Amino acid sequence: MLKKLFFPLISIFLAYNTYKLFLVFSNVSQQEFSLLLSFILAVLLNLFITGIFAFTGFVYPSSRLMPDSYYEVKNPKAITNAYRYLGVKYFRSFLMLIHWGKEKNRKKYFNGTKSGIKDFDFQTRQSEFGHLAAFVSISLACIWLMPMGHVQIALLTMALNIPFNFYPVILQRMHRVQIQRLTRRVLE
Repeated sequence: MLKKLFFPLISIFLAYNTYKLFLVFSNVSQQEFSLLLSFILAVLLNLFITGIFAFTGFVYPSSRLMPDSYYEVKNPKAITNAYRYLGVKYFRSFLMLIHWGKEKNRKKYFNGTKSGIKDFDFQTRQSEFGHLAAFVSISLACIWLMPMGHVQIALLTMALNIPFNFYPVILQRMHRVQIQRLTRRVLE
């Protein structure tokens, strides 16, 4: 119950900090930022915007904002090719190494049962929606930064946005390809 109140407040706090960061961008020229400071601001922008969607998604079914048809993978071959060509498997390996490799953490999302498939599908939707919303929002923020003269910060921000938000979307779509195959087998 506390999470349902506290986490949205964190999202509001992060949205406010994003707004404050843009006030800084509108009042300070790019020339006043060193490369290190630009990188730090890019990291903060990514964390703030991604956090807005993450903390809300931890307590509310935000994935329901998209229709079920969005989550159906209609072209599994395209997702598999994107996964392979973009090297998302290395991103997956990194996630396994730092967090998901532990059985306890994996069982939170899939416990090996039929009902676990539905829960895993829901979790992939939640994760995908949060990362997709963050990816689109950060991309729009980068477009907004460009005419303000903050090209360096925009490029650094996008360089972080791709692996930390776009790659998770591809990874969740790949999970859904496997879920769809498994669901067909179980139901047949």
